Amino acid sequence: MSIFWSIVVALVILANIIGCYYLIKWVSKPNKGEVKQGEETGHVWDGDLTELNNPMPMWWLYMFYISIVWALLYLLLYPGLANYSGLLGWTSDKEYTEEVADADAIYGPIFSQYAETPIIKLSKNEEANLVGQRLFVNYCSQCHGSDAGGSRGFPNLTDNDWIWGGKPSDIRHTILNGRTASMPAWESVLKPLQIDYLADYLVSLTGREHKATDAVRGKRIFASYCAACHKADATGNSLLGAPNLADKVWLYGASRKKIIESITKGRTGHMPANKDFLGEDKVHILAAYVYSLSNE
Repeated sequence: MSIFWSIVVALVILANIIGCYYLIKWVSKPNKGEVKQGEETGHVWDGDLTELNNPMPMWWLYMFYISIVWALLYLLLYPGLANYSGLLGWTSDKEYTEEVADADAIYGPIFSQYAETPIIKLSKNEEANLVGQRLFVNYCSQCHGSDAGGSRGFPNLTDNDWIWGGKPSDIRHTILNGRTASMPAWESVLKPLQIDYLADYLVSLTGREHKATDAVRGKRIFASYCAACHKADATGNSLLGAPNLADKVWLYGASRKKIIESITKGRTGHMPANKDFLGEDKVHILAAYVYSLSNE
């Protein structure tokens, strides 16, 4: 924020506080011609409900003044007047960093005790898996589900179908550094009829009903445009994040319509990196838990 707008914002805030002070003084001041305290004002409702001149108690009035003083002290000590940082130098980033440091000092040893244990061995440790499960529920279940069963666009982590590889080192790398996969859109390259042939070929790989002649044509198209990533036999390439298309596991839907949509419009998937957020010790336990889900 520029200096000019910083000053404008600060002045507006202070003007509002000062305005509140004068408003309170104005409404608490007796009016001319007002009846004495405790006497009837002349206002009557429902025949016998008479209003008396009973102003608010003084302690209540003083609370308003105390609130105004508190607001001014707060704005003096903490950031609240635009670019002014406050006498205490408080920031939300600083507060967060301190809280994380305190938490790491208390809970860090819980995670570090498993850091040297290989993932395969650690995946059989019930106590470590309970810790990993809590981490998964907190940080992974929003996308992959609380049971790790996944949903459309988010892989199932309980089977043995891995886009980026299911070895312990692969899982750990995925959680630490994240993954970004992109399936290009082919609508500008292939004609609709060619995409239909290609869909028939992909459907045929899983033994579903298809047009045999169209599947043969689709296989030739696949060899020209798709085999570079998904391999000639369509079994995928974990180095590129290209999924296996010859099984019955489909990330975005297995219907012919969804397959055509994927080819036509393309797909983009992103798994965020957790190295800086969780740290290597937590990721190590989390990787062991995820590995255990498909290797019980």
